[in-house]
Amino acid sequence: MFRIKTLFCSVLAFAFAAVPMSAQTITSKNPHSQAHKQLLASRAKSDDQIKLVEKNTFIDLIDDIEPEPDIYTEGWNSKRVNPFKESDVPNSKVIDVTGYFMPCPGQVTSNYGYRAKFGRMHKGIDLAIRSNDTIYAAFDGKVRLTNYEAKGYGNYVILRHPNGLETVYGHLNKFLVKPDQVVKAGQPIALGGSTGRSTGPHLHFETRYMGYAINPNAIFDFKNKTTHTDTYTFSKSTYTQPRNYAPKTTVAKNETKENTYKSAQSVKATYTVKKGDTLSSIARSYGMSATTLRKLNGLASADKIQTGQVLKLK
Repeated sequence: MFRIKTLFCSVLAFAFAAVPMSAQTITSKNPHSQAHKQLLASRAKSDDQIKLVEKNTFIDLIDDIEPEPDIYTEGWNSKRVNPFKESDVPNSKVIDVTGYFMPCPGQVTSNYGYRAKFGRMHKGIDLAIRSNDTIYAAFDGKVRLTNYEAKGYGNYVILRHPNGLETVYGHLNKFLVKPDQVVKAGQPIALGGSTGRSTGPHLHFETRYMGYAINPNAIFDFKNKTTHTDTYTFSKSTYTQPRNYAPKTTVAKNETKENTYKSAQSVKATYTVKKGDTLSSIARSYGMSATTLRKLNGLASADKIQTGQVLKLK
Protein backbone atom coordinates (compact mmCIF):
# COMPACT_ATOMS: atom_id res chain seq x y z
CA MET A 1 0.00 0.00 0.00
CA PHE A 2 2.85 2.31 0.84
CA ARG A 3 4.55 1.57 -2.50
CA ILE A 4 1.33 2.34 -4.43
CA LYS A 5 0.88 5.63 -2.59
CA THR A 6 4.49 6.59 -3.25
CA LEU A 7 4.13 5.75 -6.95
CA PHE A 8 0.90 7.82 -7.20
CA CYS A 9 2.65 10.84 -5.65
CA SER A 10 5.57 10.50 -8.08
CA VAL A 11 3.23 10.37 -11.09
CA LEU A 12 1.29 13.37 -9.80
CA ALA A 13 4.49 15.39 -9.29
CA PHE A 14 5.66 14.53 -12.82
CA ALA A 15 2.33 15.64 -14.26
CA PHE A 16 2.49 19.02 -12.52
CA ALA A 17 6.09 19.51 -13.68
CA ALA A 18 5.18 18.76 -17.32
CA VAL A 19 2.18 21.10 -17.48
CA PRO A 20 2.89 24.91 -17.63
CA MET A 21 1.51 26.91 -14.74
CA SER A 22 -0.80 29.03 -16.87
CA ALA A 23 -2.43 30.60 -13.85
CA GLN A 24 0.85 32.43 -13.11
CA THR A 25 1.45 33.77 -16.68
CA ILE A 26 -2.00 35.02 -17.72
CA THR A 27 -2.19 38.83 -17.84
CA SER A 28 -5.03 40.27 -15.88
CA LYS A 29 -8.00 41.33 -17.97
CA ASN A 30 -8.87 43.97 -15.42
CA PRO A 31 -10.22 47.01 -17.35
CA HIS A 32 -8.41 49.42 -15.00
CA SER A 33 -5.05 47.79 -15.79
CA GLN A 34 -5.65 48.01 -19.54
CA ALA A 35 -6.63 51.70 -19.32
CA HIS A 36 -3.53 52.40 -17.26
CA LYS A 37 -1.26 50.87 -19.90
CA GLN A 38 -3.00 52.81 -22.68
CA LEU A 39 -2.54 56.02 -20.67
CA LEU A 40 1.18 55.33 -20.25
CA ALA A 41 1.57 54.63 -23.97
CA SER A 42 -0.33 57.78 -24.86
CA ARG A 43 1.78 59.86 -22.48
CA ALA A 44 5.00 58.49 -23.98
CA LYS A 45 3.74 59.32 -27.47
CA SER A 46 2.76 62.83 -26.35
CA ASP A 47 6.17 63.37 -24.75
CA ASP A 48 7.83 62.38 -28.03
CA GLN A 49 5.61 64.78 -29.97
CA ILE A 50 6.33 67.63 -27.52
CA LYS A 51 10.06 67.01 -27.87
CA LEU A 52 9.72 67.02 -31.67
CA VAL A 53 7.73 70.27 -31.62
CA GLU A 54 10.24 71.86 -29.27
CA LYS A 55 13.10 70.76 -31.54
CA ASN A 56 11.41 72.10 -34.67
CA THR A 57 10.49 75.36 -32.95
CA PHE A 58 14.09 75.78 -31.84
CA ILE A 59 15.34 75.15 -35.40
CA ASP A 60 12.81 77.65 -36.78
CA LEU A 61 13.92 80.19 -34.18
CA ILE A 62 17.55 79.77 -35.19
CA ASP A 63 16.64 80.18 -38.87
CA ASP A 64 14.65 83.29 -38.00
CA ILE A 65 17.46 84.91 -36.03
CA GLU A 66 20.48 83.84 -38.08
CA PRO A 67 20.24 84.10 -41.90
CA GLU A 68 21.85 81.43 -44.07
CA PRO A 69 25.60 81.52 -43.42
CA ASP A 70 26.75 80.87 -46.99
CA ILE A 71 26.08 84.47 -48.06
CA TYR A 72 28.55 85.71 -45.47
CA THR A 73 31.64 84.43 -47.25
CA GLU A 74 32.97 86.41 -50.22
CA GLY A 75 34.67 89.57 -49.07
CA TRP A 76 33.15 89.33 -45.60
CA ASN A 77 36.33 90.47 -43.85
CA SER A 78 37.14 93.09 -46.46
CA LYS A 79 37.28 96.75 -45.46
CA ARG A 80 36.19 97.75 -48.97
CA VAL A 81 32.70 98.94 -49.83
CA ASN A 82 32.85 96.67 -52.89
CA PRO A 83 34.58 93.39 -51.97
CA PHE A 84 33.28 91.42 -54.97
CA LYS A 85 34.89 90.32 -58.24
CA GLU A 86 33.08 91.53 -61.33
CA SER A 87 33.79 88.27 -63.16
CA ASP A 88 31.57 86.39 -60.68
CA VAL A 89 28.52 88.66 -61.01
CA PRO A 90 25.61 87.16 -63.02
CA ASN A 91 24.13 89.21 -65.87
CA SER A 92 20.66 88.93 -64.34
CA LYS A 93 19.25 88.03 -60.93
CA VAL A 94 15.72 88.20 -59.46
CA ILE A 95 15.91 89.63 -55.93
CA ASP A 96 13.17 89.29 -53.31
CA VAL A 97 12.61 92.72 -51.74
CA THR A 98 9.70 91.86 -49.47
CA GLY A 99 10.16 92.38 -45.76
CA TYR A 100 11.67 95.83 -46.32
CA PHE A 101 11.74 98.76 -43.88
CA MET A 102 12.43 102.35 -44.84
CA PRO A 103 15.87 103.39 -43.47
CA CYS A 104 14.40 106.75 -42.45
CA PRO A 105 11.14 108.60 -43.19
CA GLY A 106 12.72 111.67 -44.79
CA GLN A 107 12.15 112.72 -48.39
CA VAL A 108 14.75 112.38 -51.15
CA THR A 109 16.95 115.48 -51.34
CA SER A 110 19.48 114.24 -53.92
CA ASN A 111 18.99 111.46 -56.43
CA TYR A 112 21.24 108.75 -57.78
CA GLY A 113 23.17 109.70 -60.90
CA TYR A 114 26.02 111.60 -62.45
CA ARG A 115 27.12 114.78 -60.65
CA ALA A 116 28.49 117.16 -63.28
CA LYS A 117 29.60 119.61 -60.58
CA PHE A 118 31.92 117.04 -59.01
CA GLY A 119 32.59 115.00 -62.16
CA ARG A 120 31.53 111.72 -60.58
CA MET A 121 28.62 109.39 -59.96
CA HIS A 122 26.45 109.68 -56.89
CA LYS A 123 25.92 105.98 -56.24
CA GLY A 124 23.08 106.33 -53.76
CA ILE A 125 20.37 108.75 -52.76
CA ASP A 126 20.29 111.33 -49.97
CA LEU A 127 17.40 111.35 -47.54
CA ALA A 128 16.50 114.27 -45.29
CA ILE A 129 17.06 113.81 -41.56
CA ARG A 130 17.78 115.85 -38.47
CA SER A 131 21.01 115.28 -36.58
CA ASN A 132 20.81 112.13 -34.46
CA ASP A 133 17.61 110.85 -36.10
CA THR A 134 17.40 107.05 -35.88
CA ILE A 135 18.49 105.08 -38.95
CA TYR A 136 16.94 101.63 -39.48
CA ALA A 137 17.98 98.41 -41.23
CA ALA A 138 16.23 98.13 -44.60
CA PHE A 139 16.10 94.29 -44.55
CA ASP A 140 17.00 91.41 -42.26
CA GLY A 141 20.71 90.74 -42.38
CA LYS A 142 24.07 90.98 -40.73
CA VAL A 143 26.53 93.82 -40.18
CA ARG A 144 29.54 93.37 -42.47
CA LEU A 145 31.33 96.60 -41.68
CA THR A 146 31.26 99.73 -39.56
CA ASN A 147 33.91 102.18 -40.69
CA TYR A 148 34.94 105.82 -41.10
CA GLU A 149 35.97 107.60 -44.31
CA ALA A 150 36.89 111.27 -43.88
CA LYS A 151 36.61 112.28 -47.55
CA GLY A 152 33.45 110.38 -48.32
CA TYR A 153 30.92 108.41 -46.28
CA GLY A 154 32.08 109.62 -42.86
CA ASN A 155 30.86 107.03 -40.37
CA TYR A 156 29.08 104.30 -42.33
CA VAL A 157 27.50 100.89 -41.86
CA ILE A 158 27.25 98.11 -44.45
CA LEU A 159 24.65 95.36 -44.00
CA ARG A 160 24.54 92.17 -46.04
CA HIS A 161 21.13 90.60 -46.56
CA PRO A 162 19.89 87.06 -47.35
CA ASN A 163 18.26 88.37 -50.56
CA GLY A 164 21.75 89.06 -51.97
CA LEU A 165 21.77 92.82 -51.49
CA GLU A 166 24.09 94.95 -49.40
CA THR A 167 22.88 98.30 -48.09
CA VAL A 168 25.16 101.19 -47.18
CA TYR A 169 24.28 103.95 -44.69
CA GLY A 170 26.58 106.99 -44.67
CA HIS A 171 27.33 110.26 -42.78
CA LEU A 172 26.32 108.77 -39.42
CA ASN A 173 26.92 110.28 -36.01
CA LYS A 174 26.88 107.10 -33.97
CA PHE A 175 26.84 103.33 -34.55
CA LEU A 176 24.23 101.27 -32.70
CA VAL A 177 25.47 97.93 -34.06
CA LYS A 178 28.76 96.05 -34.35
CA PRO A 179 30.34 93.94 -37.14
CA ASP A 180 28.93 90.38 -37.37
CA GLN A 181 25.80 91.40 -35.47
CA VAL A 182 22.54 89.93 -36.82
CA VAL A 183 19.84 92.54 -37.37
CA LYS A 184 16.17 92.53 -38.32
CA ALA A 185 14.44 94.84 -40.78
CA GLY A 186 13.42 98.01 -38.93
CA GLN A 187 16.00 97.57 -36.17
CA PRO A 188 17.86 100.79 -35.23
CA ILE A 189 21.44 100.57 -36.51
CA ALA A 190 22.74 104.13 -36.14
CA LEU A 191 22.06 107.79 -35.46
CA GLY A 192 22.20 110.00 -38.54
CA GLY A 193 24.45 113.00 -38.94
CA SER A 194 26.80 114.91 -41.22
CA THR A 195 30.19 113.20 -40.87
CA GLY A 196 32.62 112.87 -43.75
CA ARG A 197 32.10 114.77 -47.01
CA SER A 198 28.78 116.36 -46.16
CA THR A 199 27.30 119.85 -46.10
CA GLY A 200 24.53 119.09 -43.60
CA PRO A 201 22.66 116.27 -41.85
CA HIS A 202 21.35 113.65 -44.27
CA LEU A 203 21.46 109.90 -44.84
CA HIS A 204 23.39 108.67 -47.85
CA PHE A 205 21.72 105.34 -48.70
CA GLU A 206 22.98 102.79 -51.23
CA THR A 207 21.63 99.46 -52.45
CA ARG A 208 24.26 97.17 -53.96
CA TYR A 209 24.21 93.74 -55.57
CA MET A 210 27.65 92.08 -55.55
CA GLY A 211 29.27 95.51 -55.70
CA TYR A 212 27.01 97.04 -58.34
CA ALA A 213 25.44 100.21 -56.94
CA ILE A 214 21.78 99.87 -57.97
CA ASN A 215 19.68 102.99 -58.26
CA PRO A 216 17.62 102.80 -55.02
CA ASN A 217 14.69 104.31 -56.94
CA ALA A 218 14.55 101.08 -58.93
CA ILE A 219 13.61 99.19 -55.75
CA PHE A 220 11.96 101.73 -53.44
CA ASP A 221 9.11 104.16 -53.94
CA PHE A 222 10.41 106.67 -51.40
CA LYS A 223 7.47 109.01 -51.81
CA ASN A 224 5.00 106.33 -50.71
CA LYS A 225 7.40 104.54 -48.33
CA THR A 226 7.16 101.17 -50.03
CA THR A 227 8.76 99.03 -52.74
CA HIS A 228 7.58 99.21 -56.33
CA THR A 229 7.11 95.43 -56.53
CA ASP A 230 7.88 92.35 -54.41
CA THR A 231 10.86 91.46 -56.59
CA TYR A 232 13.53 93.44 -58.38
CA THR A 233 15.37 92.00 -61.38
CA PHE A 234 19.00 93.06 -61.35
CA SER A 235 20.54 93.44 -64.80
CA LYS A 236 23.97 94.76 -65.67
CA SER A 237 22.40 96.80 -68.45
CA THR A 238 19.61 98.44 -66.41
CA TYR A 239 20.72 98.59 -62.76
CA THR A 240 21.32 102.37 -62.94
CA GLN A 241 17.79 103.09 -64.13
CA PRO A 242 14.99 104.09 -61.74
CA ARG A 243 11.48 102.68 -61.91
CA ASN A 244 8.36 104.77 -61.50
CA TYR A 245 4.85 103.31 -61.58
CA ALA A 246 3.11 106.56 -60.67
CA PRO A 247 0.49 107.68 -63.24
CA LYS A 248 2.13 111.09 -63.47
CA THR A 249 5.65 112.20 -62.65
CA THR A 250 6.05 115.48 -60.84
CA VAL A 251 9.26 117.48 -60.79
CA ALA A 252 10.58 118.35 -57.35
CA LYS A 253 11.30 122.01 -56.60
CA ASN A 254 15.03 121.41 -56.47
CA GLU A 255 15.08 119.55 -59.79
CA THR A 256 15.48 122.48 -62.19
CA LYS A 257 17.48 122.80 -65.38
CA GLU A 258 20.49 123.59 -63.21
CA ASN A 259 20.13 120.29 -61.34
CA THR A 260 23.55 118.64 -61.12
CA TYR A 261 22.10 115.14 -61.17
CA LYS A 262 21.41 113.20 -64.36
CA SER A 263 18.98 110.31 -64.25
CA ALA A 264 20.33 107.13 -65.77
CA GLN A 265 17.62 107.27 -68.42
CA SER A 266 18.98 110.60 -69.73
CA VAL A 267 22.58 109.39 -70.10
CA LYS A 268 23.77 109.98 -73.66
CA ALA A 269 24.52 107.10 -76.01
CA THR A 270 27.92 108.58 -76.91
CA TYR A 271 30.56 110.83 -75.41
CA THR A 272 33.08 113.04 -77.19
CA VAL A 273 36.49 112.93 -75.53
CA LYS A 274 37.67 116.29 -74.19
CA LYS A 275 41.16 117.46 -73.36
CA GLY A 276 42.35 115.99 -70.08
CA ASP A 277 39.88 113.07 -70.16
CA THR A 278 41.02 109.56 -69.40
CA LEU A 279 39.18 106.34 -70.09
CA SER A 280 38.87 105.72 -66.36
CA SER A 281 37.48 109.19 -65.59
CA ILE A 282 34.89 108.89 -68.36
CA ALA A 283 33.87 105.41 -67.19
CA ARG A 284 33.46 106.60 -63.59
CA SER A 285 31.41 109.57 -64.74
CA TYR A 286 28.88 107.26 -66.36
CA GLY A 287 28.81 104.62 -63.63
CA MET A 288 30.71 101.86 -65.38
CA SER A 289 34.12 100.24 -65.26
CA ALA A 290 36.92 101.11 -67.68
CA THR A 291 36.85 97.48 -68.83
CA THR A 292 33.19 97.79 -69.79
CA LEU A 293 33.85 101.05 -71.66
CA ARG A 294 36.71 99.41 -73.58
CA LYS A 295 34.50 96.47 -74.55
CA LEU A 296 31.76 98.81 -75.80
CA ASN A 297 34.26 100.53 -78.05
CA GLY A 298 36.43 97.60 -79.06
CA LEU A 299 39.51 99.02 -77.37
CA ALA A 300 42.46 97.02 -76.15
CA SER A 301 43.99 97.77 -72.75
CA ALA A 302 46.97 99.47 -74.42
CA ASP A 303 44.86 101.69 -76.70
CA LYS A 304 44.89 105.44 -76.01
CA ILE A 305 41.91 107.75 -76.48
CA GLN A 306 42.22 111.02 -78.39
CA THR A 307 40.57 114.43 -77.97
CA GLY A 308 37.53 114.54 -80.22
CA GLN A 309 37.14 110.76 -80.29
CA VAL A 310 33.52 109.59 -79.94
CA LEU A 311 32.96 106.77 -77.46
CA LYS A 312 29.89 104.58 -77.15
CA LEU A 313 28.27 104.61 -73.72
CA LYS A 314 25.56 102.00 -74.41
